[in-house]
Amino acid sequence: MSKKQSKKNKNKSKKKKGFTDQDTLKGVLDITRSGVGYVIIPDNPSDILVRPGDFNTALHGDTVRVRVINSGGRQSSRQQGKVVEVVQRKQTEFMGKIEVGKTFAFFIADVDKPMPDIFVPLTSLHGAQNNERVIVRIVEWQPNKKPVGEVVQVMQMGDANDMAMKEILMQNGFPLFFPEEVQEETARMPDVIPQSEIKVRKDVRDTLTFTIDPVDAKDFDDAISFRVLKNGNYEIGVHIADVSYYVEPGTALDQEAYTRATSVYLPDRVLPMLPERISNELCSLRPQEDKLTFSAIFQITEKGEVKQHWLGKTVIHSNHRFTYEEVQEIIEQQEGLYKDEVLILNNLAQKFRKQRFKKGAINFSSQEVRFKLDETGKPIGIMIKESKEAHQLIEEFMLLANRVVAESVAKIKFNKKDIPFPYRVHDTPDEVKLEPFAAFARKFGHTFDTKSPEGIAASFNQLLKDVQGKPEQHVLEQLGIRTMAKAIYTSENIGHYGLGFKHYCHFTSPIRRYPDVLVHRVLFDILNDKVEPDKKMEQKCKHCSEKERSAMESERAANKYKQVEYMQNFLGDEFEGVISGVAAFGFWVETIEHKCEGLVSINSLLEYDDFRLIEGDYSLAGMRSGRKFRMGDKVRIKVIAANLSKRQLDYEWVITATTGDDKVEAGLQQPKPKTSYPIPKGKSKGKKRKQA
Repeated sequence: MSKKQSKKNKNKSKKKKGFTDQDTLKGVLDITRSGVGYVIIPDNPSDILVRPGDFNTALHGDTVRVRVINSGGRQSSRQQGKVVEVVQRKQTEFMGKIEVGKTFAFFIADVDKPMPDIFVPLTSLHGAQNNERVIVRIVEWQPNKKPVGEVVQVMQMGDANDMAMKEILMQNGFPLFFPEEVQEETARMPDVIPQSEIKVRKDVRDTLTFTIDPVDAKDFDDAISFRVLKNGNYEIGVHIADVSYYVEPGTALDQEAYTRATSVYLPDRVLPMLPERISNELCSLRPQEDKLTFSAIFQITEKGEVKQHWLGKTVIHSNHRFTYEEVQEIIEQQEGLYKDEVLILNNLAQKFRKQRFKKGAINFSSQEVRFKLDETGKPIGIMIKESKEAHQLIEEFMLLANRVVAESVAKIKFNKKDIPFPYRVHDTPDEVKLEPFAAFARKFGHTFDTKSPEGIAASFNQLLKDVQGKPEQHVLEQLGIRTMAKAIYTSENIGHYGLGFKHYCHFTSPIRRYPDVLVHRVLFDILNDKVEPDKKMEQKCKHCSEKERSAMESERAANKYKQVEYMQNFLGDEFEGVISGVAAFGFWVETIEHKCEGLVSINSLLEYDDFRLIEGDYSLAGMRSGRKFRMGDKVRIKVIAANLSKRQLDYEWVITATTGDDKVEAGLQQPKPKTSYPIPKGKSKGKKRKQA
């Protein structure tokens, strides 16, 4: 073999690994506090190191393309590279301090990762004064130059809550303000629906229609219609705001909606995916107004059998706006406006629900904590939101519409291939997580069939039924949820395990979820025989899944902030709690009264014993006393610290004489000689301390 051919084969081999100097690889830039960056690339054996001078305007969290300049040979153990392109910025708006001079201004961002100051022309200050806290948006950044920005808001000093919520949103990549171009496009949209558009739609304005939403909702994106047919069956329509009529592909509005991908719901505000003129006015299915919708209309028998369905665009007129509380009262009291229709719908919904669980859906139910806020946004109380029949009524009909739309699309082929479509999928449980959970459940007398997905689902449902009201209910429910895979969007349809559906998508909330907009577009093209497969569908699905995770991180961080803010009122107070997690460095306790979680550090337990993590038992065990702190155990704690800036609560375990462990606890106060205690081998998998 010639040297030339040998070199060619060697390069070919390197290219397969993705290590050639000419390759550019796509990943996310992670900048350390020291200023060095690492590009994290999926399926790459190692991260690519990038020196500060090679960022090429990229910031922490940005999706970038990097060219490998050192493939990690004998002289270097790690690949090194240079950023050649910023594909997508995670964050374009920042909070910080403005320094105003005579001819120019500079903005210093409040970030924990290194980034350059932003140059702000005096014409872009928009009223900001020297040393004020402001929000600045990057508008231009040329290589080898300072980024250029503009002030988009001057912060009101003293409103710590507002600053904290906005900072959480920006850190997770959600812009606070819509670009001027988007606002202009939205402002030009007409208020009146053209008659020409009404003529090409199914007109159901004469059918009884109403919405059911939370009491504080403004974006009503779904409505239910009801009428009895001559054959005795029920015609029930699920009508969804036709966002795709207003948000057209290729517009600045569409690009902004895609970039955000989701609305974000924080305790005191909503950051919408679409401008409020669309979400709260044009598309919101408000009562006594004609609205454009995309509908799934079903013919259903008294027994809950779906005989047929119709999918298409409609125009509706909502007769009434219900809150969940009002509908729940009708269900419980058997009295109220449209009581006959509401009771029939509820009866059908409960039948659907029972059928779902019978066919393998998993009946996980979780309590949602909501904060009662004063006029300044400060938490003054905590409420537990429960899923009642009124919620289940809407949930079941939305699930029905989502499933039927997905089933309908899955039947259509283009050139004998599946049409790219944003399915909502949920994989089977992770075996690595499932096995220790099943072993743990057996300690409480609950058997688990792990031989098949069907057996796992049946075991989960039986367990959830059996633990109701028992001491282990909380811990087994929480651990069970953690064994589950995360639902995602993808064009590869593997079904939805948790719901027990072979085909499923999100069709019913296009005002707040971009995948629903994509679903509407694909479905409309199919119904009109104008299918043009979107080759970038999987990329769009991945983006939407990532933004969904970012929204969840924002919501968790904001809820944690409110928990800490609320518990500041109880420093030094003692409460009953339940151990909600364990790690090598301590255990978390959720207070029963407030549902606020804090950490009991292992350092605070050293005076009593030397505690070690027992992974398979989800517990911390004392090496001398044998005293255990296990998930699900009730303990008493004292609130010792509430750090708002870090969004952390610190608790201290309180020894009591009423827990039934008097002897053990007395032993903890006077440590016994150290004896051997079996500790499983292996690294700890305890979750790290929560920080937003």
